[in-house]
Amino acid sequence: MSEAKRMTVLVVSTAAFMACFAAWMMFGVIGIPLRDQLQLNSTEFGLLTATPVLTGSIFRLPLGIWTDRFGGRIVMFLLLIICAVPLWLASYASELWQFLLLGLALGLVGASFSVGTPYVARFFPPERRGFAMGFFGAGTVGAALNMFIAPVLMNNFGWQAVPRFYAVLLLIIAIVFWFLAAPDPGAGKATSLRSQLAVMSDRRVWKYCQYYSIVFGGFTALSIWMPQYYVREYGFSIAVASLLAACFSLPGGALRAVGGLLADRFGAHNVTWWVLWVAWVALFFLSYPHTEFAIRTVDGYRQFTIALTPWVFTPLLFVVGVTFAFGMASTFKYIGDDFPENLGVVSGLVGMVGGLGGFLLPIMFGGLLDWLGFNSSCFMLLYGVVSVSLMLSYLTEVRQAPVMGHDDHDMVVSPRLNKEPAQ
Repeated sequence: MSEAKRMTVLVVSTAAFMACFAAWMMFGVIGIPLRDQLQLNSTEFGLLTATPVLTGSIFRLPLGIWTDRFGGRIVMFLLLIICAVPLWLASYASELWQFLLLGLALGLVGASFSVGTPYVARFFPPERRGFAMGFFGAGTVGAALNMFIAPVLMNNFGWQAVPRFYAVLLLIIAIVFWFLAAPDPGAGKATSLRSQLAVMSDRRVWKYCQYYSIVFGGFTALSIWMPQYYVREYGFSIAVASLLAACFSLPGGALRAVGGLLADRFGAHNVTWWVLWVAWVALFFLSYPHTEFAIRTVDGYRQFTIALTPWVFTPLLFVVGVTFAFGMASTFKYIGDDFPENLGVVSGLVGMVGGLGGFLLPIMFGGLLDWLGFNSSCFMLLYGVVSVSLMLSYLTEVRQAPVMGHDDHDMVVSPRLNKEPAQ
């Protein structure tokens, strides 16, 4: 196959995923006026915004399996057509249960990731799969595009215009995708369902699930949560809050291809290890709540305030977005290297677990906010999760492999075992 055809498949697949991801994150913006309209508390708001993520996560595994069996082209096309229906119907909802039910249906667009990832990877040789999957994964920039598109539509036509716009967009992209995409070279080569699922017994798969639940789950959850965070913490309008929130979601998507190149160059393990460390440091500062206190001095009490201004908070959030982007790409570099024959099922399973993290975290964010009463509690939760992940990564990998230079995680041997016996 020619290079031009490979890149055409990659570009149209990424465009389809980008549109899907923007629609998937829709409730993160339109949920702000709906919160007042439906009189929701923080936990209910978290449930509203996270509901589409649930079905988008659960169906990643079966759609990954179907992609291996029937091909990514037909599965992606049907997914785009089907999901346009609940998106359009969502514009007529008026009760919380209606939004939750339709959110479950339209959430299927989130499963497009496990369709496109194995589909585009099969068009590229192994040494370029990190780049291909990273480029496709950059479609998560749709979360940032949603921050620009949704506020404009809401301000001019009301929140109902947002789901209608995405419904029409998916139909248009479905038609373009069908005519420009190529038949999947891996379609029909999958073995029985039992043989496909047998790979789940491999411990490496669950390790990659754990990594992805942090980087993708955290990215998805914060993309949903940040617009209302800026509104509640700093008092910004929805338009300004969405623009600043895009400082997180835009690099989280756009730089994923860079993360794929880094994983190709330095190894998936090295990139993942440093991603966790940088995110851990940034989340430590983001976790600190707005604090006011008094110190007794010889001249009386002096008041002090410790708080992150928006101009400090936003660059730190940007750093977290970049690290999560690199981490998402490095995780799928692992998968492309270790499971080239089962990309659909493994990427589907890993994507499902990562998506479930993206579903649970906003609900937990809301629960913590209702309980503790301060906004930075969401970052405290992520800080704790990354801390645990760093310890697990150290115990399972770092003690047995170098964290700088060449990485061959298929042949990890403890340095102690390589030492010559004492003479």
